[in-house]
Amino acid sequence: MPPKKEQQEEKKNKLGRPSNTLKMGIVGMANVGKSTTFNTLCKLNVPAENYPFCTIDPNNAKVPVPDERFIKLCQIHKPKSEIQAVLSIVDIAGLVPGAHKGEGLGNAFLSHIKECDGIYHVVRAFEDENVCHTELSVDPIRDMDIISTELLLKDLEFCNNRLAETEHVIKRNNNKDAREEKEVLDKVKLLLDNKKWVRTGDWNFKEIEILNKYYFITAKNVVYLVNLSQPDFMTRKNKWLKGIKDWVDANCPGDIIPYSADLEKTIFEETQAGTITQERSKLSMLPRIIKTGYKTLDLIYFFTAGEDEVRCWTIRAGTKAPQAAGVIHTDFEKGFICAEVMKYEDFVHLGTITAVKAEGKYRQQGKEYVVEDGDICFFKFNVGGGGKK
Repeated sequence: MPPKKEQQEEKKNKLGRPSNTLKMGIVGMANVGKSTTFNTLCKLNVPAENYPFCTIDPNNAKVPVPDERFIKLCQIHKPKSEIQAVLSIVDIAGLVPGAHKGEGLGNAFLSHIKECDGIYHVVRAFEDENVCHTELSVDPIRDMDIISTELLLKDLEFCNNRLAETEHVIKRNNNKDAREEKEVLDKVKLLLDNKKWVRTGDWNFKEIEILNKYYFITAKNVVYLVNLSQPDFMTRKNKWLKGIKDWVDANCPGDIIPYSADLEKTIFEETQAGTITQERSKLSMLPRIIKTGYKTLDLIYFFTAGEDEVRCWTIRAGTKAPQAAGVIHTDFEKGFICAEVMKYEDFVHLGTITAVKAEGKYRQQGKEYVVEDGDICFFKFNVGGGGKK
């Protein structure tokens, strides 16, 4: 049995890039509503035409992460500068069967998705004779199978190539690192051969460390955006929803968000025209889509707040105080002394920092403190003179 410290470390190591600048990629078959969704999410006007491969180059945007806490802090401090957390989103070309072999825009699609850290998988669950489907009929389960199969096959191709290289190294000099890598790749291959995503495997700390070198597509988390017609969304009834949930649970578990891209577009247009009602605006699923994407990347943020600025600072969950300070400035991490922390709820409830201190809820935290979502932080540091932020 591994030592207690090693067990704790195993729980902390995560699949994916150790970064706070992560991206969600919008993927799916052609003509399922990806670009319309991207347009409304990002309030842009990229093409959303009714023909395959409308999106050839990925469109990139950063969208604000909705948060009532941020709004409240701005109302309290009335700062000169207000900076929200943002989520980076990429709209990627539609995929077709055979993409892993380069068919359609397969090579471009798969290279772009590999560069993303999480996936918004848009699934078409509406019928409209005016919007063609590359497979000539609407069948979300078939479409999900196609997407999943193409991603699995691309990962399998990469895995086989990497295995061959690793075996060559082992034969040449019996390298220990190569042997460990081969063991991990053998496990990956077994999963992929059985049509299982890499992220569904049971991985220990060392194995995840090796996996994170290669960015397997099927190691990424997925949020399923089920695109409904406006009537189906309003009634919350759709003949495909149960089958979609069953497929997700059986193949690649993830959050499922039913929404209507067409309705989101209408809401956006009404908002721009100034004709939107409060009740109507509440129908939008965009805030939930953005927050779920942010969460699936394992991102959180802490606040710095005062008269000059209220700002959200993005970090990965599990980040310790010195590294969180380093997001603001590298000097803060190098010369870290301590973090002065209060909980958002305590500050809003008590009204002032003085009141929070009087209640004993304004605490100094050291290097081992793990920053939590919504913490309000001030960092003390000392690099050639010291300071506080």
